Amino acid sequence: MPALLYSLGFLTVYLLAVCTPWGQRAENALFGLGTQGGEEAWISPLSGSAYGSTPIPPMELSAKPTVMAGLAVIVVLTLVRRCWRPGCAALGVVILTIGGKEVLKATMHRPDLVGAPENRLDQGFPSGHTAIPAALTLAAVLVGSPRIRPYVATAGVLWLACIAAATATMGGHRPSEVLGATLLACACYGLATWLPSAAAPGATRNPRALTGVTLTLALAVALVSGARNDTLTRSLVSAATAFICAFLVWYAAVGRPAQTARRTRPALN
Repeated sequence: MPALLYSLGFLTVYLLAVCTPWGQRAENALFGLGTQGGEEAWISPLSGSAYGSTPIPPMELSAKPTVMAGLAVIVVLTLVRRCWRPGCAALGVVILTIGGKEVLKATMHRPDLVGAPENRLDQGFPSGHTAIPAALTLAAVLVGSPRIRPYVATAGVLWLACIAAATATMGGHRPSEVLGATLLACACYGLATWLPSAAAPGATRNPRALTGVTLTLALAVALVSGARNDTLTRSLVSAATAFICAFLVWYAAVGRPAQTARRTRPALN
């Protein structure tokens, strides 16, 4: 089951990055690269950190409105297309991901294994800002028609790459927290598509070139969104983390269903 594999990946990231001394040292070292805060990040003017600026959803105070707007769109699409089971599954993906993030954040504590400064002991696993675009993208794929699913996934993956890289490079979350949020959303999506007749993932058909184009654009977006003026290492780590998140969501939403469809097509004929 994909849901089980994503869950195991989530647990592995938590155990390695949060519950081991060398994992904590590696991530804490990233905060020491460059100046504190996100002022040196290229995407800082669009992050909403500056007073009176408008953030890219779901950064800063736009997180809750983004979730509410996403849920409203899912409900409307469900009513228009009359896809009741996929619609309920899509709502379940968002609710389980966002709700699960809150529960896990409160229960999966970050032990101090390396004597870190107090400002680096905050528990942020998994990242809520990353969970939102990941969950909404996967939910939109569930309620979208088979023809537009790959393009919906492309738009969502690019959005996720931007937010994941920005969150990591500006110091709001560690790379493990960003990756954990994506794995949590993919696990919820895997559970939703496992339900009988929930999403009919085998109906997805994506153009051959779309995967390469999407992942190339996701890499470019991650590099730009993760770039900083003061440290190349932190920029590259943030971009790499965001690209992995984009790849995971793309594979969950389009890559694996497309492979399933190709395998089963001869049997159906």
